[in-house]
Amino acid sequence: MTRAYNFCAGPAALPTAVLERAREEMADWHGKGLSIMEMSHRSKDYVSVAEKAEQDLRDLLAIPANYKVLFMQGGASSQFAMVPMNLFRGDSPEQFRADYINTGQWSKKAIAEAKRYGSVHLAASTESNNFTSAPLQDELNLSADAAYVHYTPNETIGGVAFDYIPDTGDKPLVADFSSSILSEPLDVSRFGLIYAGAQKNIGPAGLCVVIVREDLLGQVIPGTPTMFDYKVAADAGSMYNTPPTYSWYLAGLVFEWLKEQGGLNAMAAVNRRKAEKLYSFIDGNDFYANPVAIANRSIMNVPFTLADAALDKTFLAESEAAGLLNLAGHRSVGGMRASIYNAVSEDAVDALIAFMADFAQKRG
Repeated sequence: MTRAYNFCAGPAALPTAVLERAREEMADWHGKGLSIMEMSHRSKDYVSVAEKAEQDLRDLLAIPANYKVLFMQGGASSQFAMVPMNLFRGDSPEQFRADYINTGQWSKKAIAEAKRYGSVHLAASTESNNFTSAPLQDELNLSADAAYVHYTPNETIGGVAFDYIPDTGDKPLVADFSSSILSEPLDVSRFGLIYAGAQKNIGPAGLCVVIVREDLLGQVIPGTPTMFDYKVAADAGSMYNTPPTYSWYLAGLVFEWLKEQGGLNAMAAVNRRKAEKLYSFIDGNDFYANPVAIANRSIMNVPFTLADAALDKTFLAESEAAGLLNLAGHRSVGGMRASIYNAVSEDAVDALIAFMADFAQKRG
């Protein structure tokens, strides 16, 4: 089997070992005579798959016992609405307030959605520098009456990452970890709620993982749909309705694979090595540039530009021909972007650097 190197930001690369195992189990799961995707989600066999996936995720992230893990539909974008629906506090919409930190396109989308349900106070924004950094802790202007504080630790589009976890005092910290979850160890206890779309480091699209502290459950704002109530999902074991069973199963295989690699400490070492190689090459070559402040460079999403933007289409065409796929930057910013998630090997990064060096030598 020949596989190209896939640098897509999402749906992203999955570990080859996971895909091969899924292929083996596709038509006949463990000798049961049917596929896992044909199985009742309430059957003993499927429940065992779901429970193991949750336990493996808890093990990987050392999730405390007082946190619920939810496997939900709708992706991270649904959470932009579900977070305020579940976490706003007060007797009327006039009292619904939250702090948001704006560091890029996904932050802006979360802010816009929260404004549909209450008031948003902008605790900090780096829009003035075109989202090329994250604000420092002492630059955060947190309000006293916020129900929670929301931020995006890793902006997938701009490749901007926080190099610290914001201190929000007694206010629950909410984070969209879609593009960086499971890339390194994480102190879950610092957060009130974490959510992450699956299609980066967890599994295929169609699933969103939510990790929420139990004391935050059961206080939805009036009019919240039953399916958007975290407590309903938690009480039903994420099976209030039929969940995305195949995506959940594949996520479980990814969690097993991560454990086999040595867990998140081992993954962090590999991820940092991959990122350091790529950034070092970009910084040492006048043909390429990365606009992000060094302290805030993402180890998952590496945007870069060419010295001559007129060569962008040629770069993309030739890189694809060389088996290096999905290097185009997001349509909102252009340029290039290499997403180097857990399943993107060090060999893939080495191949990308070799191609970039050759391309620059020929056209620089």
